[in-house]
Amino acid sequence: MCGRLAGKVALITGGGTGIGSSIARRFASNGASIIIMGRRSEHLQKIAKETDGLAMQGDVQKSEDLYTAVSEAVKKFGGLDIVVANAGISIKSDVANVKDDDWQKVIDINLTGVMRTARAALPVLIDRGGGSIVNVSSVAGLFGYAGGAPYIASKTAVLGLTRSMAFDYGPHGIRVNTLCPGWTKTSMAEEDMLPLMKKKDISIEEAFLEVTRFLPLKRMAMPEEIASCAEFLASDDASFVTGTIMIADGGGSIVDVGALPFSI
Repeated sequence: MCGRLAGKVALITGGGTGIGSSIARRFASNGASIIIMGRRSEHLQKIAKETDGLAMQGDVQKSEDLYTAVSEAVKKFGGLDIVVANAGISIKSDVANVKDDDWQKVIDINLTGVMRTARAALPVLIDRGGGSIVNVSSVAGLFGYAGGAPYIASKTAVLGLTRSMAFDYGPHGIRVNTLCPGWTKTSMAEEDMLPLMKKKDISIEEAFLEVTRFLPLKRMAMPEEIASCAEFLASDDASFVTGTIMIADGGGSIVDVGALPFSI
């Protein structure tokens, strides 16, 4: 099969829905063999069927599930070249009100899960002579918002973890980068709209417009657009790119919030 990722083998966590499923489809359409891991079997099986990939039900909170997924990748496809650590959750709270269990769960999945994913994959990537790891963070890892303490802390820490991994494993030919999406039209984003819809008595489409009205592009990303960014970082076209952050946020990070009153 031809394509930008022809002959590559990719493991994608959180690959059954949202951005992860779009990454799986994109990678497969560009020649990669796909292993998708997630907790919901029905979603995984659907994407595996679409991509002729391998579905592995598992949890990034369990190291044994990740080692099994890597082992199956080697068994079925002969190795591993690309890892996309995409699994994540969001629990909203401020520091004064967050419950210990909620804090720990977000950190365990969004941060420690990224580490566990890499730890399971690195020996195979090193044996392969190199590869690419794409850690999916968020613009929340760069900026703040109300009630986002657990999520923001976890996503910010992924940036530091990425830099450390890039430094440590660059000599082995392994590139490690972070992808930071902004608002993306997924089921998670739809859930995030519910409080705004209730507060302002507006529809979900009106809520989408409300949260993106100050973005230069004036819209949310489609998951396929974020997948194309992941594909670049995973591909040999990014062969000299490591330890960096790719921001895909419709220009939101360039907006000077102090100047917004002059443009309203």
